[in-house]
Amino acid sequence: MGEAELDTVKGTLTIHAEFIIYGHAATSEIAEAIADEVREMWNAPRAQITIGGRPYELRFMTSGACIPDIDPMTVISNVDPRKNFFRVETFAIGNISFVDGLGCNTGYFKLENLYKGSTTAAHEFGHTIGLNHPVELDIRGKGQPGIMYPRGTWVDPPYQYDSTAQPGAPGGTMHPMHRRVNLEDIVALSLSRLNFADGKAIVGAFTNVWHEDHAGMQ
Repeated sequence: MGEAELDTVKGTLTIHAEFIIYGHAATSEIAEAIADEVREMWNAPRAQITIGGRPYELRFMTSGACIPDIDPMTVISNVDPRKNFFRVETFAIGNISFVDGLGCNTGYFKLENLYKGSTTAAHEFGHTIGLNHPVELDIRGKGQPGIMYPRGTWVDPPYQYDSTAQPGAPGGTMHPMHRRVNLEDIVALSLSRLNFADGKAIVGAFTNVWHEDHAGMQ
């Protein structure tokens, strides 16, 4: 989730988002790494959005904060569209990170998924601002996968876990480190359709779910 800010003087459309993490595995370094990955990957296309017949430079401005023992009511009662809350733990049911739907501001990260270059944070952010996984998950012959392709996608050999593996066999699916945000991902956001009030609009929606530690639910 984020807040879009339209600046008609500077000609910019800025998506503001803050990632607040909590839980036993949450650290300030991880919070900063999440914010950095999202900002760098989503700004990479250097996209322009046309609104009212005028092009605007699209920017993503992100920040991260760590509050390990955050009060659940801080999450549940949040009314700031820039704030996203994620629990970070070493264990997650299902063995994978997730968010609470398409267009949301909460979720749960498995620490193992957050290594440098994993693209997990950038992928999950895409869900929070409304993007789903693509329908076609066999993209052999189509080059580098976009950011919203999930684990298990069939890709060209250079983008597999093991470039020598047969498609679909162990090692023969997409390594998430190869995902990139492309212009198609930006177009899919439909930012030109946002309803601005005083130059601002909400991207995504409030879910405000505070997550329990899954370790206690085994």
